Amino acid sequence: MSTRPIGLLGTGSYLPERVVTNEDIAAMTPDATPEWILRKTAIRSRRFAAEHEATSDLAAAAGRAALEHAGLSADRVDYLIVSTSTGDFPQPPTASVVQQLLGAQSAACLDVNVVCAGFVYALELGRSLVATHPGTRALVIAADIYSRILDFTDRRTCALFGDGAGAAVVGEVAEDYGILNIELATSGEHQDLIKVPAGGSRVPPTARTLADGGHFFTMQGRGVRDFVFDSVPPTLHKLLATVGLDTDRVDVFVPHQANSVLLDELVVLCGLTGAHTAKTVEQYGNVGSASVPVALDAAVRSGRVRDGDIVLLSAFGGGMSVGNGVLRWSAVNG
Repeated sequence: MSTRPIGLLGTGSYLPERVVTNEDIAAMTPDATPEWILRKTAIRSRRFAAEHEATSDLAAAAGRAALEHAGLSADRVDYLIVSTSTGDFPQPPTASVVQQLLGAQSAACLDVNVVCAGFVYALELGRSLVATHPGTRALVIAADIYSRILDFTDRRTCALFGDGAGAAVVGEVAEDYGILNIELATSGEHQDLIKVPAGGSRVPPTARTLADGGHFFTMQGRGVRDFVFDSVPPTLHKLLATVGLDTDRVDVFVPHQANSVLLDELVVLCGLTGAHTAKTVEQYGNVGSASVPVALDAAVRSGRVRDGDIVLLSAFGGGMSVGNGVLRWSAVNG
């Protein structure tokens, strides 16, 4: 086991060039107006991938940015973990495609699918691998292209999501810095709240499932909201208690960018009004498992995260799953 703390050596993100406004969504979606979208979500725009872009392309771009920030070349990566629920293919792992795009030939590669909670789950895997193999580094990337699985007749979902990728390099950091703790939780009894019903072994793809829209993303919005408000505050407080911190010690809160209106309510429920809440949802929408690393990278590069800050990550999504992490930020790259 490593005797040094494990933390983040660099962050990166990538958002596709195409900007999709609320007016664009309303033009495609019955019963949706720009005013309704803004009032319900506070989202003003989102990004959609170009036709030639797949999830691996977005992931590789974010990975390159994180490696550059960390001052590392791709051949220094020992583990490459990609969190996605919209991978390039059912097989092979998207991480294997990303390896080739990056030139990270020395990296062992795997995918993680915990939907929007996936980045924190992947981060814990990366931390564990580095801790048990001292001197190694993990590149953790979260990437999703939700625009390809949205039902544009359903205004409740299509207005929320965009495409993007975020990444972090995990490695050993100086004493008194790094990841203090990560806690993961799943409530499988609520698994039907978020899903893509068809395309797997239970409901294989057929002409009928395509015609019925079984390959589109579905979400029970009110049920998800109730799950988040019931589950996230107590799990965050439990996590902070394990490292001897109160909510007033948190400097930066980086939540999953589900919906800006929901986030404002969640901050109050968690008692985190004194912290800076990193938000990118208003300009990028909900970018799935990439939400947390995209928001973190934006906060880091804007100077909102400073050396020694206590940073609290909270990701939640399908399964239903929650992943929370707390770290003391180091401004010195490893």
